[in-house]
Amino acid sequence: MRIVVIGATGNVGTALLRRLHAAPEVDSIVGVSRRGPERDGEPYEGVEWHRIDVSSSDSSPALVEAMRGADAVVHLAWIIRPNRDLLLLARTNVEGSRRVFEAAAAAGVPHLVHASSIGAYGREDERPPGHERTDESFPRHGAPLSHYGRQKSAVELILDRLEERHPEMLVSRLRPGLIFQSEAGPEIRDYFLGALSPRLLLRALPALRLPVLPWPAGVVAQCVHADDVADAYWRVVRDRAGGPFNVAAEPPLSPQSIGPLFGARRYLPIPVPLVRALVAVSYRLRLQPTDAGWVDMAVLTPVMATDRIRGLGWEPRHSSVDTVRELVERLGARGGLGNALHRSRSPLE
Repeated sequence: MRIVVIGATGNVGTALLRRLHAAPEVDSIVGVSRRGPERDGEPYEGVEWHRIDVSSSDSSPALVEAMRGADAVVHLAWIIRPNRDLLLLARTNVEGSRRVFEAAAAAGVPHLVHASSIGAYGREDERPPGHERTDESFPRHGAPLSHYGRQKSAVELILDRLEERHPEMLVSRLRPGLIFQSEAGPEIRDYFLGALSPRLLLRALPALRLPVLPWPAGVVAQCVHADDVADAYWRVVRDRAGGPFNVAAEPPLSPQSIGPLFGARRYLPIPVPLVRALVAVSYRLRLQPTDAGWVDMAVLTPVMATDRIRGLGWEPRHSSVDTVRELVERLGARGGLGNALHRSRSPLE
């Protein structure tokens, strides 16, 4: 099989390269990214690299050429920084995705797999979903005040229209929860905490023992290890499984499940409006790079059922708690993935 991975140097792309290298059915891997890997070694070796910026309006011919002869294209490219440049985010995430989809159709790719997200979910009336498990039919309106949620929802609609125009192409979309791995710790710190975050304190987090864990009241999240979500992508490609797939490990992240990581036996529920206000003020003051839309998205997204992906034999090897533990241990570290040299760190962006 010849597999093309768009966005192959990021968190999920790096893990997917590892998984594809281990699959005997795969004899050719094509990696597409803006700059290519910025370090040598695994998993970047043995990959045919194409340096293409999907945000560029003239990138389509290069994308088509990179995709020719592919058995499947996995589209992972997405940026969340610079957070304040909404035009660049839309040009890369929404229009870039449209270019990838259209290029795949033009190249005659038989199977297109798109990296959607739990962030695509949300009711039109913005009613919180509660904690009941929901399947892939949950509404996909996103959180209207979250650029991430809006854009994930918009790209899903573009993909809907592509499926209508190209019934000959099998389309799959994975909607994972938060995706973590040890190696991505520095990247996630830079993206969500910024350069002003005290690295010494972050390095001390694994040994931190809190009497009480503060937590946004009523918020439950889901996550999955990057290697496990990579295995989900591979199973969808290998089995030519179409449609949407929720992907998350157990248990859902709550103060009860996370508290023991920090020795906390009790938790302090913080009203969500207060959390949102604190995030919004610190963002406006440019103390950290995460806007309040991320809080809105956490409130409006559901707790996903994962029956469909498990029907392909997928079973995560890492629990959600172990995945968070692995991330926390590396938040204060240096280095990172193959995109470490060009990712944004400053809260000013």
